[in-house]
Amino acid sequence: MYPENVVPAGPYTLRPPVEADAEAVARACDDPEIARFLPLMPSPYTREDALSWITGVSRETWKRGGADYAVTDTATGELLGVAGLKPLDPLGNGEVGYWVAPWARGRGVATAAVRALAELAFAQGVPRIALIAEIENIASQRVALAAGFRREGVLRAAQGSRDGSRADMAAFARLATDPGAAITPYLPFFPGGELTDGVVRLAPLTPADAGDYHAMASVPDVYARHVPPEPPVRAECEELCRYAMHRWLSGHQAGIAIRDAATGEFAGDIQLSNIVPPLDQAMTGYSLRPEFRGRGFVTRAVELLVEWAFTHTSLRRIVAGTAPDNTASQRVLERAGFVREALVKDLLPGPGGTRMDDVQWSRTR
Repeated sequence: MYPENVVPAGPYTLRPPVEADAEAVARACDDPEIARFLPLMPSPYTREDALSWITGVSRETWKRGGADYAVTDTATGELLGVAGLKPLDPLGNGEVGYWVAPWARGRGVATAAVRALAELAFAQGVPRIALIAEIENIASQRVALAAGFRREGVLRAAQGSRDGSRADMAAFARLATDPGAAITPYLPFFPGGELTDGVVRLAPLTPADAGDYHAMASVPDVYARHVPPEPPVRAECEELCRYAMHRWLSGHQAGIAIRDAATGEFAGDIQLSNIVPPLDQAMTGYSLRPEFRGRGFVTRAVELLVEWAFTHTSLRRIVAGTAPDNTASQRVLERAGFVREALVKDLLPGPGGTRMDDVQWSRTR
């Protein structure tokens, strides 16, 4: 279906792969990140594997109506990655896939290639192109947004992993009728990946934080303030940490670890949640391990997070809620510049089927 010709993509060129690409393909595909997120690819990956793909698998893709391209630097001819379109499904829809060599990352290679392939497919009459990325593959999800693909949801346990487990996949798509402009996330990531004042450090939660997060959330006076006020399930804590950056990128929640800046030790967590873009409003909440209390860590974390939000996002209003008897949390909010607004009766679920009042606070830009 797709022509086996050269496709321009800004400073890059897409062309059918040739046997001379085998050495570069093998060197790129032996990269741990490629092996991690493309579990059907051989690992370790050899030159023979590359030749098998170029002369066999890729040729079969073309015969079945798909396309596999080597992505090269137009000026030098250097191979930078691979991008392709799967054969159309029975409903006439397409799907794009890609990988970028370690030496070419950070240059917009994948975004340029995906844009070029989407336009190629639309010119052939394809109405819809899907893009599927593993839930922890944030780089690929950022490519999707930059190429004008809209997030559509999560496909649970949709892909097998090398260890036999199943991975959740983030689903994106672009329609031929979509404008195709880059989609800017409502919440950007922290500049440089973290915030710090020299005492505390804030960084996105990661799967490596799951054990510490679960231990903290299992402390009785921590989960008593959660909604609902119940001990946490370990699997749910693992999912929260695994999904943290995906939910951040999608604008649903910024899940953040509070760390001791001197040691890097996990001290607690803080979030931006209940995000309402039309109101430019979000809610913050936080928890701290008992051994880190009394050192001003939470106040510092709230101040860092709110100042970042008001500087780097369009948020104009950050709200918070506390139980009427949670004076420690109320002092944190007062020190961080929040103002008490209201007492809402019976808002929150309490233990044993009871209801609890909520004291609501806000800080505005």
